[in-house]
Amino acid sequence: MKSLEKTYHYQDTLENVWEAFVNPEEIEKWDAGPVNMSDEEGEEFSLWGGDIHGKNIEVEKYELLKQEWFGGEWEQPSIVEFTFSENEDGKIEVHLKQTNIPDESFVEIDAGWDDYYLGAISKYFDSKKIGH
Repeated sequence: MKSLEKTYHYQDTLENVWEAFVNPEEIEKWDAGPVNMSDEEGEEFSLWGGDIHGKNIEVEKYELLKQEWFGGEWEQPSIVEFTFSENEDGKIEVHLKQTNIPDESFVEIDAGWDDYYLGAISKYFDSKKIGH
């Protein structure tokens, strides 16, 4: 099993960035749908029509979203933890820590964060900024 960490910075409000991670309507806008998501602890979620699914295990609004993730044929959940903070320059920093990643899925998952999740959210906020 492997682990990874990534940090992304978004130019928007903390509230809007949080919503991009927990509000189904916002998540659909950056192409992770069909989606079922909430910011309630203990609630189950799914992204991309169930390709990724799991449960919220710890939620501190605007600060922490910790989830159990399952994908494909995984027998054990991977733990995904997002922490949210505002930098001095006004950008919102989201730090991702993912543990218990199956070795055979690591390369795909590592790239997937940049291509389909954190990177997709970045493109979403960039498009909002320029009005597209």
